[in-house]
Formats: sequence, structure tokens, C-alpha cells
Amino acid sequence: MAQKDIPLKTSIAPWLTVADGPKAIDFYKMAFDAVETYRLEIPDGGVVVKLSVNGAEFWVSANNSGDESNNQPLVCDNIRMILTVSDPDSFFARALKAGASEVFPVGEEHGWRLGRLVDPFGLHWEIGRPL
Repeated sequence: MAQKDIPLKTSIAPWLTVADGPKAIDFYKMAFDAVETYRLEIPDGGVVVKLSVNGAEFWVSANNSGDESNNQPLVCDNIRMILTVSDPDSFFARALKAGASEVFPVGEEHGWRLGRLVDPFGLHWEIGRPL
């Protein structure tokens, strides 16, 4: 019996490549209460993990290219992750406690309750919800 094609919902899931994949995975679990939904252990010791925060998915892996210049923390904010949650204040506070740094506190502007932080790997996250 042939398996029916199941239509998939179109989505975009960012893939975050950082210097220390296992440390990043632990950080996102602690900061955002992320849950692993997929894990691939690579023979060279690397790992690729898909994480979910209340159904919002993203991928994390380590930079195993061997190029040490690629293992430096990111220092740009031209790409931001926007994490939309029902209680941005508690998510923001938990991320700060887990080791993120505040860019601006949670407040209300432009129709959103929103704050911005930088995780320990240099990635910028805006955590909020529409008003």
C-alpha cells in the first residue's frame, strides 16, 4: 500500500551555527524552556539539534569547519530572532538569568510589548507579543 502524501505547512526555521553547540543547546533549554524534537550526533563529536519553544522551531549546531575565525561570538545585529510568546516579561527575565544580556528592557511601543537581548553567542532576540 502506497503512503499518501501528507501536505506540509510551509515554515521557515532558522539554523543557528555557534562555536559551542552543546552549550548553546543547554542555554536555549534554560532560557526559553526549549525542547529537543530532533538530535543528530555526528561521528566527529558534533551535534545538530532541532529545538521547539511552544511549537516555534529552530536548529542549533556547532561550527565544525575547522576555521577558528568562524568560532568567534557574533557581533552584529543584522539578523534578529523574534520570539512571540504570551508572557514576554517572564521569558525575558528567564533568558537574562540564564546568561543573556539586555539590549533594551521589555516595554510597550509600536503596538507590541517587547524587549531585546543578546544571547551568550552574540545572537539578538526580540521577545514580545502584539498588544
